[in-house]
Amino acid sequence: MMTKDYYKTLGISKDASDDAIKKAYRKMALKFHPDKNKSPGAEEKFKEIAEAYEVLSDKKKREVYDQYGENGLKGGVPGASSNENFSYTFSGDPWATFETFFGGSNPFEEMFSGMGSGMGRQEMRMGPGMGGPFGVSGFSTVGGEPMDVSDGMGFNMGNFHQPGRSKQDPAVHHNLNVSLEDICKGCTKKMKISRKVLNADNRTTRMEDKLLEIQVKPGWKEGTKITFPKEGDQHPNRIPADIVFTIKDKPHQIFKRDGSNLLYTAKITLKEALCGTTIKIPALDGRSLRLPVQEVIKPKTKRRISGEGLPFPKQPTRRGDLIVDFDIKFPDHLSDNVKARLSECLPN
Repeated sequence: MMTKDYYKTLGISKDASDDAIKKAYRKMALKFHPDKNKSPGAEEKFKEIAEAYEVLSDKKKREVYDQYGENGLKGGVPGASSNENFSYTFSGDPWATFETFFGGSNPFEEMFSGMGSGMGRQEMRMGPGMGGPFGVSGFSTVGGEPMDVSDGMGFNMGNFHQPGRSKQDPAVHHNLNVSLEDICKGCTKKMKISRKVLNADNRTTRMEDKLLEIQVKPGWKEGTKITFPKEGDQHPNRIPADIVFTIKDKPHQIFKRDGSNLLYTAKITLKEALCGTTIKIPALDGRSLRLPVQEVIKPKTKRRISGEGLPFPKQPTRRGDLIVDFDIKFPDHLSDNVKARLSECLPN
């Protein structure tokens, strides 16, 4: 499957600065805005541009993309700047990205109304051959002088009309409880959320249920965050909150988790600790493992069974270890006869 080249989409190099990324998005978003560009494929291009900007303008997303590509970015590989895993899903709403960047859903109108004295709507004059104030070419005219608004040389569209800029609601956080068995093999979790959705009048809202699908990857650690951008309640003139799910381990009856390792406590008698035994240990997938014990088991003794833990998040074909410690059951009482015999047999 072909992966997306976000740098190519915005027409920039991989070492582009933050300012260059903003400038490229400003130019491309105005050029392919569906309200102004009616050519086939303009709307799809507009969406691709928004996704590219969302990734490259975010330091963490860009780091993960540069290191692992699109598949890694959307597959939940560990973030380059932290120990927690990271998974990105584009909201599919390029209009929200556009509104956040330009401070409104229609900067074409805001540009006329927000210019201040001496530069009203009637003073904006269309250049020859243009289909509107902002043609596909990205040029307009003020007082007869051409001005390129698509690349920021004229109006700074990213900072224009600041008082009306929409703000995003704070992220909404939920815990996602996952069993160790699910972490071992990976699973799909479907979470239903209820949220407010704007009606066609863009003022009133209605309640709507939506199903969010989370692909839990093998080996994901507790604390892994999965973000669904802008899936929160919709309100007029506000950007919906991100919905964030955080992986939490369900308590397990047999094992405890230590990163990619599993911890198991084997209960043995004093006789077995001193004389040796073979211990049967359950595996997470239902198998039964045999652990021969020949040496004397002391209270702090641990044994390690390689490859019987959880998958590594970065390398799911490899697994951590199963670490066994021992709970030695001492007798509550010994007869004088047994004490005498033990005294003769045991070393000083």
